[in-house]
Formats: sequence, C-alpha cells, structure tokens
Amino acid sequence: GTWKVTGAKNNDWEDMATIKDKTGKCSIFLGDIGNNGGEKSKFTVYKIAEPKVSEADKTSTKKKPGKTENAQAIKFSYPNDIKPDSETLLVHPQTGEIYVLTKQMLGSSKVYKIGKKVENVGSVSVPAIPNGFLTAGEISPDGKRVVLVDYFAGYELTLPTNAKKFDEIWSQTPERIELGERKQGEAVCYTADGRKI
Repeated sequence: GTWKVTGAKNNDWEDMATIKDKTGKCSIFLGDIGNNGGEKSKFTVYKIAEPKVSEADKTSTKKKPGKTENAQAIKFSYPNDIKPDSETLLVHPQTGEIYVLTKQMLGSSKVYKIGKKVENVGSVSVPAIPNGFLTAGEISPDGKRVVLVDYFAGYELTLPTNAKKFDEIWSQTPERIELGERKQGEAVCYTADGRKI
C-alpha cells in the first residue's frame, strides 16, 4: 500500500530503518538526510508507528494514500556547520540509537550518532572506488553486524566478540559480500532473523 506520513515534510528522503521494542511495537524511521546541492544545514529523521495494514490500505495509491499516525520529527545539524550529503540511516535494534553515514566522493564515509548532540563516532572505508560513496545500510537484529551498500556492491562489518560497546564496529574492516546482480543499489536490509541480507 501507499501511506502519507502525517506531520512530515518530504525534502530529500534517502533511507529508512525499522525497530521493534520490548513490547513488540514496531517503528519506522525515515531519513530526510540527503543534500545533493550541499545547501541544507538542517536535517530531520522522522519516526512513525508502523501502520496496521487494512484491506483498504492494500489498494491505496499515491492519489488516495492511507495515513500514518503523527510523525515525531528528530531535527539535527552537523557539528562545525558542515553540510554533507547522506543516504545511509541506521537505527540500533536494542538501544534505538540513530546513525547517519555520509556519502563521500573523496575519502571515507563519516559516521554520526544523532542524539541530544550530534557526534562523529567513526568512519568507514569500503573496498571500492570511491571508498565512501555509501547509499544505504542496516544494523542486524542482534546488533552485531552492519551491512552497507554503494551502487554496485555490499559490505559487512562485524562487531568483535570482546567489544564493550557497539561503536567499536566502525573501526573494523568491511568485508565485501555478494548480493547478486543489481542495476543500481540504493537499499539493503537483513531478514527478520538476521540470517540473510
């Protein structure tokens, strides 16, 4: 079906993430994080409750969409007035922490944790040229792996078994993974059990 996100303004949506809390409630995060022209200085991640799908929703269209509950807007700016373009939004399935990875034509992708303050917690350089041109990603349901994609390939980071905190994952070397033939890769996710990508 098709839904209108109530209370959200679509500027440059790039990626989405989902989590399920301990009560079983599912939420969807939508990243208005793109900045192709390099002019935006303020960005938003919208959080909505996952819509319950009715029979009418299954036939909804862009002209006659269903409506979500009101979106919660999480607004942020990057430190030092930088204005990066980003297409990768991640939400940790256990902690709910939000991460945005920049899309870099030159150099590695920068990893920002979005909270009361926005902080750079690492960088990722994938085995490709360019090495930071990331277009999507997701954290595995167990919180121990991260899958990332650029237009052509997939990469996975694995948290060391002795790691004390999740952010140690950003210092790991990504492994290239086979995703099969794709024309243009701009989305990726794990299955609900985390066994497949």
